[in-house]
Amino acid sequence: MSRAKKIAFKEIAKRITGFSLPVFGIQWNPPESEREVVRETFLFLEDRRALYNDFAHEIDYEVLESILSIRKELTEALKRLPEASKAVPYFKSMRAACREYLDATRGDGRRWSAPFSFMTQLGRFRTIVGMNIAHLAVTFGIDIEGELARVVLPEVQDEKYLEA
Repeated sequence: MSRAKKIAFKEIAKRITGFSLPVFGIQWNPPESEREVVRETFLFLEDRRALYNDFAHEIDYEVLESILSIRKELTEALKRLPEASKAVPYFKSMRAACREYLDATRGDGRRWSAPFSFMTQLGRFRTIVGMNIAHLAVTFGIDIEGELARVVLPEVQDEKYLEA
């Protein structure tokens, strides 16, 4: 005999949006799937050129705007996820990478204190985001498509790695 899963009344009450009479009815908002939140975030990230454009084609202020946009989207996704979601640590890691990039590129009031600082910081950002995307894709069974696949490291792109 299987045990029934306990559903807290508060969880049910949060999702009820209305009642109707004379014939009894109830309006309901089902919980959003964690997988759907991750998939929608991937769709957003597919259009962020800061993640995959060639370094030679990147312009620092456009990258800055893109990373600010990514950070905002990750925060919105975190708001939609339950605290215990397996996606939360990966989203937080990517958001921290955004903050790290922003801090590193604004530190002393000058844009870039060293000639290769921009490329170094952007490369680090892409690496962190790419690894987190790879883990999320495997955890939630979501294919990485389009340009977003370029941010995943070559070792991770290998099918043998993903099957392990």
